[in-house]
Amino acid sequence: MAAIEKRTAQDGSTSYRAKVRLQGHPVQSATFQRLTDARRWAQQTEAAIREGRFFATSEARKHTLAEAVSRYRAEHLAELRDGERRGRQLDWWTERAGAFSLVEITAARITELQGKLAAEQIPGKGGVMRHRSPATINRYLAALSGVLSVAARQWQWLERSPMESVAKRKEPPGRVRYLSDGERDVLLRESARHEDLHLFVLLSLSTGARKSEIMNLEWRQIDMQRRVIELEHTKNKTRRSLPIVAPVLALLQKRVRRLDSPLLFPGHRNPRKPLVIEAPWREAIAAAGIEGFRIHDMRHSCASWLAMAGVPMGTIAEILGHKSLQMTKRYSHLSTEHLAGVLESVTGKMLGGGQ
Repeated sequence: MAAIEKRTAQDGSTSYRAKVRLQGHPVQSATFQRLTDARRWAQQTEAAIREGRFFATSEARKHTLAEAVSRYRAEHLAELRDGERRGRQLDWWTERAGAFSLVEITAARITELQGKLAAEQIPGKGGVMRHRSPATINRYLAALSGVLSVAARQWQWLERSPMESVAKRKEPPGRVRYLSDGERDVLLRESARHEDLHLFVLLSLSTGARKSEIMNLEWRQIDMQRRVIELEHTKNKTRRSLPIVAPVLALLQKRVRRLDSPLLFPGHRNPRKPLVIEAPWREAIAAAGIEGFRIHDMRHSCASWLAMAGVPMGTIAEILGHKSLQMTKRYSHLSTEHLAGVLESVTGKMLGGGQ
């Protein structure tokens, strides 16, 4: 609701102070020399607030996207596990839209820039030019969304984030590559030639933990009496407990604990940082003759084996640390296929098919 108050100064001049009060919004006011200007401002401001456009014509006009990204870097980026990667993604947005005020960072503009992001070609493996995948584009959108959400919720630079109206790219089904029994046996044999790699592989396959979660493990997180590993800094920022199976426990009991590092896998040059495991991994994979298998696929292998053993999807999600079942559902077909094979074998004999 708008109200206009006439004011008279000591010199006899008059002015008109307009106030707009709407429930759930802070009072807005402005002073004008003419009554018509005060009425016009009050009407426009009230309409803008009701339609969610007021901040877009006031506070958001004072700050550029570059300013918002800079403040976000200073206040929030260091807290993120993927801060370095997200920083590079924010560089892309800043270079192409940093000069625009936040009022100009609309859903339409973001969608237009998203198209340019998809059309750009970047160097891939072997120097071959390629386009960014839908999943990569969505991560760029997520980086920008983080900035705009904070600008709206914490700084009140925006009434709402325009990202709420931007559609994400449709991503193909998640890749599932897991070890066959033969591949598993040969990988364990080849990894045994490297002490650190062998423990890493056993931990990965038996827990389904992420590479970063394992390589950043500290001895204080390992309870060999209870046979449990307590993960504190996970991707989803939730604590998670992992059981220690017998082969892993045997290696941990034999492992020499260094005095100059709290890490289970201390680096050779800098023991305060995790060991770089990629080189021995590549050697073991090559020696084993396993193709198309990445470090992260050991996590898929653990989940796939659990699914084929009939473990419920909710339990698998808890083991892997998924926040929802959506990510875990990629393994559900393995459970169905495995059970179908078992049923066919058993019922075939019972119904005379095996005679």
